[in-house]
Amino acid sequence: MNLSEFFTENPQAAIAFSGGVDSAYLLYAAIQCGAKVWAYYVRSAFQPQFELDDGIRLARELGAELRILEADVLASKTIAANPPDRCYHCKRILFETIAREALRDGFTLLLDGTNASDDEGDRPGMRALRELAVRSPLRICGLTKEEIRRLSREAGLFTWDKPAYACLATRIPSGEMITQEKLAATEAAESYLSGLGFTDFRVRRMGDMARLQIQAGQIGKVMEKRESIVRELKQYYTAVLLDLETRH
Repeated sequence: MNLSEFFTENPQAAIAFSGGVDSAYLLYAAIQCGAKVWAYYVRSAFQPQFELDDGIRLARELGAELRILEADVLASKTIAANPPDRCYHCKRILFETIAREALRDGFTLLLDGTNASDDEGDRPGMRALRELAVRSPLRICGLTKEEIRRLSREAGLFTWDKPAYACLATRIPSGEMITQEKLAATEAAESYLSGLGFTDFRVRRMGDMARLQIQAGQIGKVMEKRESIVRELKQYYTAVLLDLETRH
């Protein structure tokens, strides 16, 4: 099955939209196939502002209907406790929020951007998708991340080379309580580094310290900007550490 065939069989659907590469291409493809689709973005403490900004920009460029919803994920004691399967509990809340609103809008089918490269064993949130009958057209049609990036580039989508991004909660070690303050510190630190031109990096929390995971090719830039990085990040952390294993 290809996407054209999928949307011929399913001409009306709600799309869980994150502003990332996969859901962006799914939204584009659905519109190109003539399907009636609305995009639903759930704003929570785990999503940085730039993801919403990208989502709004893409929806505007595609002329797509975008609904922005709210979810208080930290109100869940289970999620705040940050167990190993936190992603499952979070996905349940996010997709239940979308499903309720989409049903009010007349959509009974909910889609997401999971692709054929995503390893189900590494994504506890997959369980939530199965339980809530969320369908993943990109995965169903065998589209890999590499193919989606290529097709997105050909389509002129600015998201085509956007780095993979995991939510802010992933910067906090499993088992450590998640708080709004810790998430805000992570977002501020990563926003600062992004503003300096760093790409595809992480600022992970180690106790009250920051551990920077930077691509090998950008290590030199860290050293050039060392003093300003330390000065900025020590507003939020007691120390700033550089992980020499780097990101790949």
